[in-house]
Amino acid sequence: MHKDLYNSALSNRKTQYQKFGNKVDYYQQQGSLPAFKEVWTEYKLLNAGSLQASLKRVDFAYQRFFQGLGKYPRFKSIRHYSGWTYPDSRQGFKAHTTGVNGYLKLADLDVEIQMRGKAKAWGRPTTCTIVYRNNKWYASITVEISSIHRELGTGAIGIDIGCKSALAITDGENHQLIEAPKFLRKAEARIKHASKSKRRKIAPSRKSKTKASRRWNKAANRVGKLTRKVAQQRQNWVHQVASEITRSNSLVATEKLEVRNMTRKAKKGKRKKRSTERSRRSQKAGLNKSILDVGFGMLKSAIKYKVEEGGGQFIEVPTKKVKPSQTCPNCGHQHPKTLDELLANR
Repeated sequence: MHKDLYNSALSNRKTQYQKFGNKVDYYQQQGSLPAFKEVWTEYKLLNAGSLQASLKRVDFAYQRFFQGLGKYPRFKSIRHYSGWTYPDSRQGFKAHTTGVNGYLKLADLDVEIQMRGKAKAWGRPTTCTIVYRNNKWYASITVEISSIHRELGTGAIGIDIGCKSALAITDGENHQLIEAPKFLRKAEARIKHASKSKRRKIAPSRKSKTKASRRWNKAANRVGKLTRKVAQQRQNWVHQVASEITRSNSLVATEKLEVRNMTRKAKKGKRKKRSTERSRRSQKAGLNKSILDVGFGMLKSAIKYKVEEGGGQFIEVPTKKVKPSQTCPNCGHQHPKTLDELLANR
């Protein structure tokens, strides 16, 4: 029902602008909700705040489009519309918990749903988003708290993030290497085998108006289960490493990385031999996969927020300007070095 409301609001905006030249905003659509519910009476059973939140999604999609951050909003199928939001805890939902397990009561369903898990910190619930992902239901609840404090150590370290060794850590005297776990590489063969089986099934198609077969759905679930396991393993490893680092240090310095630029596809070069061009592009694809397998951005973000929660300091050094490998640590003079000289110094 929320998906249909989203598509109706999107259709209203497109039709009003294309046929009549009228620009419809969020407040106009919000004001027309009572009249909409008089025609579609089943929507009277839903929470008014959650309906307004679905209309806000349409407005947010248009804002992203006008700012150049996304494509023009499209109609969504139920496969790509994951859930809905309760923007107010006073009438939309009630979380009967102290942050450990508990029950969740939704106004629309009028039932108490048992929750599993433990929150890192708990406070006064403000919003709740119900999400359906990977054949499971999740409740994402935001809470208002006074402060979060994390115990940090007194050390200061520098970190270099890489592919073979995920982290090279030094405090000036001692050095430590943390090898990359390579979860994706280890599960790559099974994922390829499951994906090959999926491609042989009848896939859904909008152009030919073909529905997915039951075998395709089962194969898609198998692929999703494997990729989801890899993502969960990586996330768990990232948080374990970040917690271990912050337990001993309150100042962490690392280089500033543009992960989006680093993992872009290889540009087509002016080469004569096609085999050389294919080899170059396959090498770049392999490098991108290794970078994403380690999770450069996720690892840096986890260390940063854990350090800042404890009142520590996280420093990102712009290596393009500083050029540490070409700078003398004693006098600060910069001298361009060849790759052979850099390798010899290491």
